[in-house]
Amino acid sequence: MRILARFFLATLAICLSLPAHAQNADAPIQQIMQENGALIAESSRRTIGPAIDALAASGLPAAQMLLERWQNKELYLNEETGLFVFGEEVDRDTLRIFAITDGSEIGVVPDDPYDQLRPNSGVRSMIGAALVQFQLNAPDAATRLTALDAIARDAEPSHLTALRAAIDNEPDAGVKAKKERLERLLTIQFAEDDAARIAAIEGFSGDLGVDVRATLNPLVATRLEVSETEPSGADIARTLTPGTDALPRAQAYNLLVEEGLTPPAITASDRRNALIANVENGSVAGIQVADLNTEAARDLAYAELARAGTVEQLATEADVDRALAAHFFFERFIGASPAVAQAAQDALATTEITVGVARFIDLVMDALSLGSIYFLAAIGLAITFGVMRVINMAHGEFIMIGAYTGYVVQLFIPNYTLSIVVALPLAFAVTFAAGVAMERLVIRWLYHRPLETLLATFGISIALQQIAKNIFGTQARPLTAPDWLNGSLVINDIVSISYIRIAILVLALLFLALFLFVMNRTRLGLEVRAVTQNPRMAASMGINPDKINMLTFGLGSGIAGIAGVAIGLYAKVTSEMGQDYIVQSFMTVVVGGVGNIWGTLVGAVLVGSVQKGIEWMTPSNTLAAQTYMILFIILFIQFRPRGIIALKGRAAEA
Repeated sequence: MRILARFFLATLAICLSLPAHAQNADAPIQQIMQENGALIAESSRRTIGPAIDALAASGLPAAQMLLERWQNKELYLNEETGLFVFGEEVDRDTLRIFAITDGSEIGVVPDDPYDQLRPNSGVRSMIGAALVQFQLNAPDAATRLTALDAIARDAEPSHLTALRAAIDNEPDAGVKAKKERLERLLTIQFAEDDAARIAAIEGFSGDLGVDVRATLNPLVATRLEVSETEPSGADIARTLTPGTDALPRAQAYNLLVEEGLTPPAITASDRRNALIANVENGSVAGIQVADLNTEAARDLAYAELARAGTVEQLATEADVDRALAAHFFFERFIGASPAVAQAAQDALATTEITVGVARFIDLVMDALSLGSIYFLAAIGLAITFGVMRVINMAHGEFIMIGAYTGYVVQLFIPNYTLSIVVALPLAFAVTFAAGVAMERLVIRWLYHRPLETLLATFGISIALQQIAKNIFGTQARPLTAPDWLNGSLVINDIVSISYIRIAILVLALLFLALFLFVMNRTRLGLEVRAVTQNPRMAASMGINPDKINMLTFGLGSGIAGIAGVAIGLYAKVTSEMGQDYIVQSFMTVVVGGVGNIWGTLVGAVLVGSVQKGIEWMTPSNTLAAQTYMILFIILFIQFRPRGIIALKGRAAEA
């Protein structure tokens, strides 16, 4: 009874849906499907093109929906009526069908007469290409951008017409600019008119976009050829001389052999073995063995053996030279017509110049960025070493303490922006206190004793590293930057700089201004300079040199702590991180000029620039780059022992 009831309901549904189904048969979209029914049923990539093109060019509102659902394998063919419908399975034997005109439901029917059309990946790709023209004019800008990205990834000639038709009515200026750029790229690839392709190529001259170079490079593809006469014609890209970097001698001769213009060359080893194998009565081919002491004699002996048929006829070195000299080697354009290929080559040449300039700018920006990091790390050392003449080997550990302070703050304040705001002054306070304690307990007893100061601070640096390992372990700890510092400022496809490095550069400039203000516009700065130049005279004027030294050392240590927070945002936070900057910090202060903040700034830029330049010249050898860097500094100090900006007067003599 249940089976009979189900059959009755299905039959009733079919009967009720017949008027709608019959009306669907007269719809224009159904007519197009009927006209191409055989092609659609077969769904072969080689034959389906006309059916897809007919749907895409119909202009019918239902065409887009039909293509999308066909692509999603939701299109069915009724083998009894020949009509097409959309369908979805209800269960194993039942199908819910919909009209292809508007997607309205027709009914629930048995699935026996319906055949699901399952386009393969190739057909789905062709359907996707046809859908582009609908997506390019979609109301949603995001959909239009998605379509442009899809075209850029897998462009086809049919996309060019659809793209051109979608430009004029584009309401969004940004999307329109992207459409116009992509249209010019497709014109270069697929346009039949060479003049249009050349105009589009010239419009991209000097453009740094990777997409432009990827489009132009196939056009300048060449094939190496050889000829007995001098080549001529517009499609000749260039002529080549064997034995140069562009055409090695062996490659040129192999081409002659492949073209059947000369026999293969004999190797020295094969020639030697052949001569040894044919020694008779102390001679080879009538030439005494004792006379085979030159290349020419050995070649002659082998040629005589070949002439007699004793060995295979192979080219000697002299034959190779004669063959190479008798032929012309050249490259022929094969990627496009000569005019288009030449235009592409000219555009790429201009682009190479622009790329070189952009890479230089990028290298300069990297050098300034690295210099700002070194300046931020060295500004505290410029106070303790440059002003106080205290060699503080534990300066890097104050940077490390500042970075760990930032990490601890983020454990309690999950808001990264707020945590950085809190961490900066807290790191200053912590390292200021550590610096004051170090000065009171150790440094004050070692003034004017540089060797003892160096050894004592070196021991303190080791102790601080071990304390950090005991507290935080040896694993690197994260110091996370706020979201607004993630990413990079991208100027073009080559030049970019991360927002974190920009922030460090700004922070370094702020500390430069703060240092200059404190030293030149405050009582503390006046007293520091007085104590630095003449402690006894300063004491006679009522200044406490002991207190000033303590505050100065604390200030330098506090600035190192702030530098640690900034550096920790992009570098790993470990107990050894300070060692990565202590050497560069000392080099920055010494090169710039001990005791001069402007010298420290110039020294940081110079050290950063030299390091980046050496890394650019030796990109795969970090150890060599570090060695060259140290050698440069040693040579620099030999010629400029007081640094770039040397102090004058009593301060220089102190």
